[in-house]
Amino acid sequence: MDATTFHTKFGFSSLSPFIQRVVHPPLLTSAKSLYTSNKFNQTPVFSLIKAQHFKILPTKPFNHLQDSIFFHSNSSQGMLGKVLVVLLVSGLAWAFPALLPPPPRICGSPDGPTVTGPRIKLRDGRHLAYKEHGVPKETAKYKVVYAHSFGSTRYESAIASLETLEELGAYVVSFDRPGYGESDPHPKRTIQTTALDMEELADQLGLGPKFYVMGYSMGGHSVWGCLEYIPNRLAGAALVAPVVNYWWPSFPANLSTEGYNLQLSQDQWALRVAHYAPWLVYWWNTQKWFPYNSVLSGKPKMSPPDLEVVSRSAKHANEMQKLKEYAVKQGVFESLHRDMMVGFGKWDFDPMDLKNLFPNGSVHLWHGDEDWVVPVILQRYVIERLPWINYHEIPNVGHLVMHDPAMKEVIWKTFLTGEKEQIVHS
Repeated sequence: MDATTFHTKFGFSSLSPFIQRVVHPPLLTSAKSLYTSNKFNQTPVFSLIKAQHFKILPTKPFNHLQDSIFFHSNSSQGMLGKVLVVLLVSGLAWAFPALLPPPPRICGSPDGPTVTGPRIKLRDGRHLAYKEHGVPKETAKYKVVYAHSFGSTRYESAIASLETLEELGAYVVSFDRPGYGESDPHPKRTIQTTALDMEELADQLGLGPKFYVMGYSMGGHSVWGCLEYIPNRLAGAALVAPVVNYWWPSFPANLSTEGYNLQLSQDQWALRVAHYAPWLVYWWNTQKWFPYNSVLSGKPKMSPPDLEVVSRSAKHANEMQKLKEYAVKQGVFESLHRDMMVGFGKWDFDPMDLKNLFPNGSVHLWHGDEDWVVPVILQRYVIERLPWINYHEIPNVGHLVMHDPAMKEVIWKTFLTGEKEQIVHS
């Protein structure tokens, strides 16, 4: 199926006042349209009924369960119809609670996790947790706001070492994106709101009229948002292995389909759900009937270079597990699942329509040619559309480029100083 034309319909409906006490109201509309539509009468069950010359009587309004819902109650057809409706309603009553995510456990609330680090209070009342790295911002030559990847936090290891930051004279502030770690969830989160959060974080910390931004993997969405919504505040921007949205309008249908089909089947379905039925994301990624998103299940599609990085990081497994738990301490829905809904939903802009407001060439994009998480063929097309971005395609490197100490040091230095250095794998 063409990745740009997945047309999947999902709907729930309404039956009767009695049923409304059993089934949650948002599920109440399609059962009525279902039984009154020709499509329902064309199902195998009703085709069989017609084949047996049963007389289907006119429908009646939904008033009470004892009313005939599909047929008159004194007919065998009516009994069959009632059985079908009861089964439908029972299924909806059982399924609906499973679709609803539990409320987030807000940090600092009476029943929520404790707050362990500094936070700012945003204009809308939310809190944003952050961590400072490098030299003091008062003396820094470069000031950077960093957006972490999917399932990560402000403690992400992709940030350059203290030694490198001191060498560069750089100050970096990383933050827990909304819903992650100790930053308050934002149920109305969009690409724009996170960019504005980054701007407000920079302002409250006094970073000055212009600052740099960097985003890795899913954090790249935040950088695209900054380039669209606050370009006048940016001294430069870096996107490292940024995740693409297969539904960006500028992607040719055949190319997005090709890239989409490189994903695992379970991930293709997870992305379909995130794009077309975001209300189903929680259930889809927590049910046990069939495989869900591979990254969430801990079994992503990894290239040989990425497997090498993982093997070298095995000694830090316990620490990494603690950070994963920290990332979702308020719940998986407003962190991981919200990321999927926002990142793969409909954007208010197409990154490939961005204009070049950085004639000094201070915008960079790095991508490994062995990245099996984000197909490099799509990144190459993005750069064809945006030739003003400095593109660095790294040979024999996968998606975990920022978890290779040697490579991340070179990326940080090239980004801030503009001086290109040869990357030597760790």
